[in-house]
Amino acid sequence: MKDPYFSTVNNVYKKAAENPDVGLCCTTTPIWQLPDLNIPPKMLEMNYGCGSTVHPRDLVNNPTVLYVGVGGGMELLQFAYFTRKSGSVIGIDSVVEMLYACKSNLLKAEKQNDWFHLNFVNLKSGNALDLPVEDQSVDVAAQNCLFNIFKHEDLTKALSEMYRVLKPHGRLILSDPVCENEIPQTLREDDRLRALCLSGAIPLSDYLKVLTDTGFGTIEVRAKRPYRVLSPNHYETDKLIYIESVEICAIKDPIPEDGPCVFTGKAALYFGNGEYFDDGKGHILKQNQPLSVCDKTAKALTNLKRDDIFITNSTWFYDGGGCC
Repeated sequence: MKDPYFSTVNNVYKKAAENPDVGLCCTTTPIWQLPDLNIPPKMLEMNYGCGSTVHPRDLVNNPTVLYVGVGGGMELLQFAYFTRKSGSVIGIDSVVEMLYACKSNLLKAEKQNDWFHLNFVNLKSGNALDLPVEDQSVDVAAQNCLFNIFKHEDLTKALSEMYRVLKPHGRLILSDPVCENEIPQTLREDDRLRALCLSGAIPLSDYLKVLTDTGFGTIEVRAKRPYRVLSPNHYETDKLIYIESVEICAIKDPIPEDGPCVFTGKAALYFGNGEYFDDGKGHILKQNQPLSVCDKTAKALTNLKRDDIFITNSTWFYDGGGCC
């Protein structure tokens, strides 16, 4: 990554590594409070992300975890909290200064947490476009507020790299800004604003399509929250631009013949005269009990035009279970 844009990215995060910038990014989810987990203050100050990629239900059965863009090491420490074995968490960053700062923070964490050992985390120099990781070798891959800085070709390459290193049915956990407003080209081409995760956000539907085009057969939209506003009095825009953050899980499942399963928080409720409704395709709706359904199933049920099935709108908060 030697072009001018990536030089700008590296410079932004080099400075953020050497002098923590608390306002660089704001995490829109609370910091995990877990028994015996003590996070060093500097690690908290370097929490550069727009959400969380740490979900306990993704971290069962002793997984190997890959985290790209290490920041201050907080999420590496949180992943290690659940894995607790040598080399179980791999942290990759292209900025040498960030790797150094991260290791320094992890050393402090080792002194503050009796359960944590530095060898739980394997820090490597590398970048998202050419991961120094073997094919199908990790169970969970994650990134926080990273992919939105890439332009389309690099984004698809970064996602294909994540897909390559994941085992079958492995999970890619994402946290990124998205934006439904049109962002002026002058802002999109501003390398520093893209590096700061402000002007490279794309619509959620486009982002989900990139994931399914990469080959992920199941997508879960787990959260969608307010993130930033680009206003005319601060940026080169003649209208207010509203940016949200999303947390997404993309699962390396085969894509079904009728298309990927994308869960956006929809549910189906049956309120007919029978005890249940069976659509003959594996979806059984029990009497007046909501069933989480993917958007594809929601559309198919809607197309039945029954007057005893109600389909909810997307909540953008999906937390497992349901039709697939």
